Amino acid sequence: MNIIAWVVLGLLAGAIGKAIYPGHQGGGILATMLLGIVGAFIGGTIATLLSTGKLAITASTLSLPGVALAVLGAIIAIFLWGVVTRRTA
Repeated sequence: MNIIAWVVLGLLAGAIGKAIYPGHQGGGILATMLLGIVGAFIGGTIATLLSTGKLAITASTLSLPGVALAVLGAIIAIFLWGVVTRRTA
């Protein structure tokens, strides 16, 4: 995938992931884009580990399964970020 597709997928997946995940997530457009790109990486990695070759190929393109996996990965990334940065009182 070229860099423009990564940016578009990152913005789309990050925005959808932030909208779905409960609570307030800070950050602007760059944080949302990076969240989506990290989410795409996480979702693609999970798909590659759990599948044969067919799903992994469709997950790496700008398609509906690819966006769905990126959103799932973005939600996982938001959760993990919350766990890592949560302060204990």
